[in-house]
Amino acid sequence: MKQPCIALTSGEPAGIGPELCAALAARQFAARIVVLGDAALIAERARSVGVPLRVREYRAGQPAECGTLDVLHVPLARSAIAGRLDPLNAPYVLSLLDRARDGCLAGEFAAMVTAPLHKGVINDAGIPFTGHTEYLADTTGTPQVVMMLAGRTGAAGDGPWLRVALATTHLPLAAVPPAITRESLTATLRILHHDLQRRFGIDQPRIVVAGLNPHAGEGGHMGREEIDVIAPVLDALRGEGMQLEGPLPADTLFVPRHLAGADAVLAMFHDQGLPVLKYATFGHGINITLGLPIIRTSVDHGTALDLAGTGRADAGSLVEAVEAAIAMATH
Repeated sequence: MKQPCIALTSGEPAGIGPELCAALAARQFAARIVVLGDAALIAERARSVGVPLRVREYRAGQPAECGTLDVLHVPLARSAIAGRLDPLNAPYVLSLLDRARDGCLAGEFAAMVTAPLHKGVINDAGIPFTGHTEYLADTTGTPQVVMMLAGRTGAAGDGPWLRVALATTHLPLAAVPPAITRESLTATLRILHHDLQRRFGIDQPRIVVAGLNPHAGEGGHMGREEIDVIAPVLDALRGEGMQLEGPLPADTLFVPRHLAGADAVLAMFHDQGLPVLKYATFGHGINITLGLPIIRTSVDHGTALDLAGTGRADAGSLVEAVEAAIAMATH
């Protein structure tokens, strides 16, 4: 079987993305990995952290070579210095996403993996930007997507999978309750259920759903979102055959009794579910965007400007993101 070709965007040039991408050249994958970025930057960053690297210009149809990094060269706007953000390079960062996305839509790439970018410097450049998830949804014309983080639990990353999806993503906390409507929650659960089947091969996904309020609203005494929105949606979707548990209090949801046999958790907002997920899986967790017409995975960490160019950055999450993209593309 022909190896799939996976596009890997190198992310913020001042961050750890370029050197993490370079580190992948020493690994063997069941796919050809093509790094999108400035070839000179990636080679220079590899030298600075002592990673042996041979860069090869990307050409379609070439077989992968261990120890060689295929780079689809996209030139920087201005030379990048490790740890020092430069708004002039913000369009460059977005151009990497655009090229990878277009290649996936055209069938050139089977999936895209994204190294971390820096939202703040993109906005400082005068480009409104919320995040990878929202950008890819907007630019593919996808009306709704779902952010899901996943990883194997346990200190060695060899425990059961934990998958946490979000009903809302990058919103101020005050904006969360109005954003959770019956329509949006229904769409989110349908996307989550569908992609667990299509992308992960889970025939009958079991999804555990968190409440929004403390104690899942305490019967309406701490908020009515569970009564007015969440529970009616779950009841309706159970009628369609979905296996859903909840709404459950978020403070006791992440315990073995509820997680045993669960394929995913749906949290109502970013900081309700992701602190638990990252505590349990950090360093080998990944981010997956569900509902897109393409496969997209990412690391679960940021640009780590303080580590850029030091050689101390860990490529574990990026390796997991690449492996997950390959598995999803060949499922």
